[in-house]
This record gives sequence, structure tokens and C-alpha cells, in this order.
Amino acid sequence: MSSAVLPALAPPRRAWVTDLPLLLVAAVWGASYLAAKGITTTHTVIAVLVLRFAIVLPALAVAGWRGLRALSGPQWRGAGLLGLVLSGIFLLETYGVVHTSATNAGLIISLTMIFTPLAEAAVTRVRPPTDFLAAAGLSVAGVVLLTQGGGFTSPSTGDLLMLLAALARTVHVLAMARIKAVQDADSLSLTTVQLGSAVAVFAVLAAVPGTGAAPWTVAADFGAGEWAGLLFLSVFCTLFAFFVQMWSVRRTSPSRVSLLLGTEPLWAAAVGIALGGERLGVMGVLGAVLVLTGTAWGRRRADVTA
Repeated sequence: MSSAVLPALAPPRRAWVTDLPLLLVAAVWGASYLAAKGITTTHTVIAVLVLRFAIVLPALAVAGWRGLRALSGPQWRGAGLLGLVLSGIFLLETYGVVHTSATNAGLIISLTMIFTPLAEAAVTRVRPPTDFLAAAGLSVAGVVLLTQGGGFTSPSTGDLLMLLAALARTVHVLAMARIKAVQDADSLSLTTVQLGSAVAVFAVLAAVPGTGAAPWTVAADFGAGEWAGLLFLSVFCTLFAFFVQMWSVRRTSPSRVSLLLGTEPLWAAAVGIALGGERLGVMGVLGAVLVLTGTAWGRRRADVTA
């Protein structure tokens, strides 16, 4: 998405008007791991995903109706393909967070910021700078330490699923950049078709015997707390976050947006520890510091070389 760069002499108050909503998006995304963990079990993952995105799809479709009607056949197919990848991301993330801590989930998924430039370099056959490779190594070392709770043991199933989710996010980013048909598509329409495609995948999976409880059964069993968590994921982490991104990229630079949204793992760790009662241990704290340092360093280096 293209965006207008914020003028260098803009008053600080105007910069904060743009920064605060983006920081709020990063915060709710960070909190989403604990929220998803609180309302989801292994047997309700698919049902929760159906409910989460079915709630927001009508609002997106109404808001972007004109754009949807204007999409060409190749744009519909490209967006649908991206939606299939997106469904894989959400499945991996949601199953992953069920089997690991919210803190680990938020920090491991941040490796996407390292994986994407590395994958881009592999595709274009351009070797990344040495200091970026050092930042990537630092991040990977941090994940190794982060996943070692009481000693050097195998990473949990959830940790491995979150790592696969980070790789899937990388595939999604690269696909968006290389599917020519979607590059000129309206962002709201593109997102609506992607989410619609993902919901279709979840609905099909929900109909397969043995894949867990039906969405309507899960919805009927939800209490007030579970509904609050589901609405938080739907309204704030999806609908609100998307519209803030659309609004902000037209008022500031992509680098600034990336920097602010890149604080998501910090919020995930803070929420997991403060509200979820999670503990990292000495090695975990060291690993978290290395992940955050490595991803921040790598992101800045990637922005410089972009």
C-alpha cells in the first residue's frame, strides 16, 4: 500500500494523533494471543475461527461494496488464493497459542520480520547485508532460549506451530508482492475477499467429522467472558485494526507504521506476564531480549536497504 509521508515539520501533536491508534493496534494484537488462549481449546479452534471472522465479514462487505463490485476476475482469484494462505496462518497461530504461552506466541511470531527479508533475498538472489544476518542469528538464538523453560528440552508443539505460522506469514507477504492481479486492488476489497475465502475454508473444515465442535454449539456454550473475548478478537483485533492501518498509511510513512506495529511482541509479553500470570525464567527473559533486539535491529536494517 502506498502512503503519504508525514511532513518533517509536522507538529508533534499531529504525529501522536497518528501514532497512538497504531500503538493501540499493536497492543490489541499483543493481547490477542492471551484472548485467543482464553476462549479456545484444541477441539474448538476451527469453530472459534468461523465465529471470529463471520462476525466482521458483513461490516467489511458493506463498507467495501463498491470496491468488491469493481474487482476483476483475476483480482478475485488472486485475493482468494491469498485467503487460502491466510486460513493456514490463522489455523497455525490458533492451534499454536493453545499449546504454548501467549508470551512465547507473540515473540516467536515476530520472527516474520526476519524471515520475510531473508525469503525475499532468496527469491531475488541478492545476499542480505552481514549485519542483517547477524540480527537474524540473534533472533533465532533468542527463540531457542525462549522456548527452554526449565532447561534445554525440545520446544513445545505450540512453539513449533507458531514458528510455522511465522513462515506462513512470510509466504503471504511474498505472495501479495508477486501476484500482479492484486497489486492494484482496493485494500478493503482485497482484505474482505481474503477473509471470506478463509472463513469458507474454516466452514468446510468445521463440517468434516472429527475436526471439533460445531460453531453454533461453541457459541451456545459461551458465557459472557468467552463472548467478550470473541468480540475483542473480532471487533478490535480485526475490524478496528484493519481500518486504523488503512487510515494511518495515508498519513505517515510505511517505516513509521512498521516500527509502531513492530511493538506487538512487547505487548504480547507484557499482557501474558501481567494478566496471564506467565513466567519466563532467566533463560526465557534472556531469549525474549534477544528476540526483540534481533527483530528491531533486522527491521531497521531492512528498512535502510529497501
